[in-house]
Amino acid sequence: MTTALAPYLAFARIAFLQILAYRLRYFTGIITYLVNVTVYYFIWKAIYSGNQVIQGFSFSQMITYVAVGWIIRTFYYNNIDREIANDIQQGHIAGKLTRPVSYQWMHISQAVGESLFRLLMFTVPTGAVILLIYPVQAPGSLLSFGAFLLSLLFAFIIFAAINFLIGTCAVYLQSILGLIRAKYFLIEILSGLVIPINFFPDLLVRWSQWLPFQHISYTPLMIYMGKVGGKQLASVLLVECAWALALLLAGKWFWRLARLKLIVHGG
Repeated sequence: MTTALAPYLAFARIAFLQILAYRLRYFTGIITYLVNVTVYYFIWKAIYSGNQVIQGFSFSQMITYVAVGWIIRTFYYNNIDREIANDIQQGHIAGKLTRPVSYQWMHISQAVGESLFRLLMFTVPTGAVILLIYPVQAPGSLLSFGAFLLSLLFAFIIFAAINFLIGTCAVYLQSILGLIRAKYFLIEILSGLVIPINFFPDLLVRWSQWLPFQHISYTPLMIYMGKVGGKQLASVLLVECAWALALLLAGKWFWRLARLKLIVHGG
């Protein structure tokens, strides 16, 4: 098993080291994320003017939700879709398909390496700065924090798996830039990053329950804040895990079809 994992550990390590060359970009990213949180802080401050609680959230809880939401985004975010599109458009795909490894897991391993770098050089510094400036509450309990970390792992897998599916579409389309932008918009909204899902109209709340996007931000954040507990906590984590596995399997199946098209066309 160790031998089988060795190539993927190497991919993660190489990705980690490659990103060191762009570390300055992550320091400037801290400012960008701080600006985002600041903008949302004043928006919610205006909304909560004269209101103690809205949809079960106090103002302090809402700021915690927003701040932690942007902090965890620094960890799970990746560009697998763009990387696959570049492989195909620039002709690198032929060489990569000759490697005796899973193309899907090669990209996910690289995303792991990138996220580990982000955790050290982006997530921690961003979190430290935000925590110093804004009144972010601690997790609901130790159990909530442990479950939050597990949920965040599933969120990373779900985000990576969705990006792999989008990236694979580059085999069939001349450009997937529009698709990437549409995905970005959908995830920003339907993941609950911009606004908690329970603030949505009832119809949209029901729709979101049948989609994986809420498990990227909303689920981890609600767990962090202790708003999901007991049997519901176990149920939510199982659903999140099921989505992660289902999307990985969907990506594996879709790539198998796409690879046949590449081979038929001499790729």
